[in-house]
Amino acid sequence: MTSEWLTPPTRSDVIEDLVSGVDRYNPSNVGILEDYLYHQIRSEEYDCLANLAILKLYQFNPDLYNSDVAINILIKALTASPLPDFNLCISLLDERNASANNADEPDPLPSILPVLKGLHNLLYRCRFPAFWEIYRSEELEQLRDNYTVEVAGFENAVRAVAIRAVRATFTRISSERLATYLDLSGPELTTYIQKLDWTIDASTSVVTVPPNPDNQIEATIVQETVTLPQLTKVIAHSILKV
Repeated sequence: MTSEWLTPPTRSDVIEDLVSGVDRYNPSNVGILEDYLYHQIRSEEYDCLANLAILKLYQFNPDLYNSDVAINILIKALTASPLPDFNLCISLLDERNASANNADEPDPLPSILPVLKGLHNLLYRCRFPAFWEIYRSEELEQLRDNYTVEVAGFENAVRAVAIRAVRATFTRISSERLATYLDLSGPELTTYIQKLDWTIDASTSVVTVPPNPDNQIEATIVQETVTLPQLTKVIAHSILKV
């Protein structure tokens, strides 16, 4: 995962040169990186370092700041949980960005940012049912209609976060519980489970998660070798204390 995070296989040579070289600080390249972000949004790809380069350019050049781009970067980073991508993006956003936006149009980021932080917190803490409840609420209708609807595969990317957590912690899980994690039910849930190559017991509705290094409990034997001279020193030291 680390190598893919540093260099996604879908990153082009042009973007690689911008991200890895000194040109990442060239403000004239911000348009190329923003176009690449929208390519990620349409194609369900993700490149954190390229997106961080955009926010860094905004930080150095406040006049370049685009609130919609910043929000879309945060939405893409949201589904990278539990990686620190979202917090890395937040650290590059400051008050200068908000004040630099077009004065004729209010910046939507200050009102949306607390919502995104709350959603990120729920995902990071693996409170998936609460995430879906809040995400589907009437209060977040603007976020859904104006932003996440444009991000291809956003909801499935959130489900992938839940699946990573389930893989790491469960060997068996009830389909009812899994349904609340994925916000799926009925045939949609069954189809999703089948795509994962997981099995479901029709009589008990229990889903079996295949073994992996994270969900297998193995006893660890720690063996220490103490030589006689070392033991003699310990005994002598304890006698001196007495």
